[in-house]
Amino acid sequence: MSVKNHVLREFDMRVFEESYSRIYKCLQFLDEEQLWKSPNDQIAPVGCLILHLCGNARQWMLSGLGGANDNRDRDQEFVPQDNISKGDFIFLLENMKSQLKRCMDGLSEEDFNNVYSIQGFQVTGFSTIIHVIEHFSYHTGQITTLTKLHTGEDTGFYTDYNLNKHNQKL
Repeated sequence: MSVKNHVLREFDMRVFEESYSRIYKCLQFLDEEQLWKSPNDQIAPVGCLILHLCGNARQWMLSGLGGANDNRDRDQEFVPQDNISKGDFIFLLENMKSQLKRCMDGLSEEDFNNVYSIQGFQVTGFSTIIHVIEHFSYHTGQITTLTKLHTGEDTGFYTDYNLNKHNQKL
């Protein structure tokens, strides 16, 4: 399997299968008001974190690699907008997923080695994709923590897994 296919498979697994499913599960636990609540001014609420994830993916992947216009207003992502509902977030995330899949399908092996200027950083296509994977993981953890803080509930992400198994070579 090519490096491109390995990386895109990993992106699909880490972002769409893991982060998206965890964000959706958190949205099930939260009510509309909790989307915009935060323990203090230094911690972005869940709603803002979702807007931020989509803004970052749009800027880094769709614009940076895909060539779409970079019209991101990053500061606006951190302004609570309580007119945006859980249903709106699901629509936003699914739309982003569709656009990201189209962008990734259009990438060539050469795109992984090309250097891009994204958000003021000089990065390769490979680094760009890793950045978005890591960014989703980081903020999905924050969304999970805020969900547990607001609800006192266990998200049950690993209910179906025995995480105490020891490693073995396959």
